[in-house]
Amino acid sequence: MIELIPAIDLIDGKCVRLSQGKYESKKIYNNDPLEVAKAFEAHGISRLHVVDLDGAASHHIVNYRTLERLASGTGLFIDFGGGIKTDDDLRVAFECGATMVTGGSVAVKDPGTFCRWLCEYGSDRIILGADVNEGYIATGGWKEKTPCQLFPFLEHYVEGKGVTQVICTDIGRDGMLQGPAVELYKRILERYPSLKVIASGGVGSVDDLYALERVGVPAVIVGKALYEGRIMLSDLEQFA
Repeated sequence: MIELIPAIDLIDGKCVRLSQGKYESKKIYNNDPLEVAKAFEAHGISRLHVVDLDGAASHHIVNYRTLERLASGTGLFIDFGGGIKTDDDLRVAFECGATMVTGGSVAVKDPGTFCRWLCEYGSDRIILGADVNEGYIATGGWKEKTPCQLFPFLEHYVEGKGVTQVICTDIGRDGMLQGPAVELYKRILERYPSLKVIASGGVGSVDDLYALERVGVPAVIVGKALYEGRIMLSDLEQFA
């Protein structure tokens, strides 16, 4: 069974969602992310994906106090990303309760630091973030499109550096509720069958979850579909 990982995206300590990574599309769903996290936990969820959107835009961790509240107020395993650029950012994230940390921009712009984190903390705690815009990696809260193509990027870290988990987000589909990039994830898994690919972006229904499961995707992050009622909290239990 595919693992369903609900997402909480943070701006000003509030639970929000964007469309295609555009900050001007921000919609606030709850002023208290802890209330949201507890609802997920009550329906059998064990893992939460938390993104510090303020941090991603500011290039340093910002919403660490909210992370601390989520970690201390629930028993959820939290993977945290957004603005993790330095050793201090990483230390703060772990001290505030993150179980795992996702590095995207840092893996592109400062690969030496990212690889050192992999060595020091292990691939079970350091996740590679691969945010894709038309086949190219994007950084800086998805605002900067780089010349780095997805598959060479994955090859460098999976075959060369020992990455075992990647969160791959199709930016063009994120928040649009029009279906995930199933064929893209299928191609990644055909090339790297042992890689834990965590799909992200575009999920709009339970049928989308099954479509990902059919091609072997082990885990999927779901955000807007939950907040808009396309996937109900009661649906979470069958994927817990």
